Amino acid sequence: MEKLEGYEFYRSIGSPKWICGPMVDASELAFRMLVRRYGVDLAYTPMLNSKQFTKNTKLRKTIFTTCEGDRPLVAQFAGDCPETLLEAAKLVECCVDAVDINFGCPQHIAKRGHYGAYLQDEWDLMRSLISTLHQNLSVPVWCKIRVFPELEKSVAYAQMIEQSGSQVLAVHGRTRDSKGRNAGPADWSVIREIKKNLSVPVIANGDAVSLEAAEQCLSFTGCDGVMAAYPLLVNPTMFSGESKPDPFAVARGYLDLAEKHLTPTWQIRGHIFKLLKGHILGQDDIIRTYGAAQNANDYRQATLELEERIANGYSKTCSPTEACVNGIQSGYVLDEDDSVVQIFRE
Repeated sequence: MEKLEGYEFYRSIGSPKWICGPMVDASELAFRMLVRRYGVDLAYTPMLNSKQFTKNTKLRKTIFTTCEGDRPLVAQFAGDCPETLLEAAKLVECCVDAVDINFGCPQHIAKRGHYGAYLQDEWDLMRSLISTLHQNLSVPVWCKIRVFPELEKSVAYAQMIEQSGSQVLAVHGRTRDSKGRNAGPADWSVIREIKKNLSVPVIANGDAVSLEAAEQCLSFTGCDGVMAAYPLLVNPTMFSGESKPDPFAVARGYLDLAEKHLTPTWQIRGHIFKLLKGHILGQDDIIRTYGAAQNANDYRQATLELEERIANGYSKTCSPTEACVNGIQSGYVLDEDDSVVQIFRE
């Protein structure tokens, strides 16, 4: 069959508007199936390291799982070798709708590994990576980027990526250096200018911390979709429009899916701490119980105990949106050992 491209392809997968972005160790199958229940139109896999993915069969079976209903699905890979990136993408092209190249990760691990946003100054290499996948995969290649401080360079950068074969572009409205506690707001005006100058679908990313914010972003930028990452970890129902979601009901739903899809306990732990962050503060014994949990049922029992405490009058809580905004503004979230760790910016 002829491979669809650009808007023809985007329409074929339902013209997705609300998108769950790629998150290291967090956008696994159980979580993707959860957010799909609450309005997400398309989801990404976690970022997959192409070198590790091709060499380690056991790791590959752990970090890439899917099922019926997990569509449309985009697999995101990181790497700097066209041949290795293609080899990795070939292993999943039968199970996904598109393959995305990560040109947006600003973390130090990406700098050490020579991938993500640390390739954005090497346009010839980027052209090779994109064109190799575009010419040799049966599914379209997408790209996810950050912007430059200069508007004109950001637009030229996006145009180069489109010309190299990318059929959809996701744009995070921050620069490579805008990260961590001092990241500042995402610049939607840069995304808007990129959208005006491309002929392929563009997805806006950055500061979509609520459905209202996502709708404002969509209206302001004129983009085809809006991507969220960390806000969905705190409130998976964000795109559904629910005004007061029950975090315990959401957590129970996630645990059911985690058990069904054999999710590793370390992934479950991360989700539970974020889903129930507004209730778990100060509950030191519950935090320790979560930290020692061995399976989804252990998490379920601890969650039921926490829910009962809240029902009986413990009231130190905050809403999902407040927890999300507070987490992003502070740059910190609770870890499983009752300490705080710096979060990855969306």
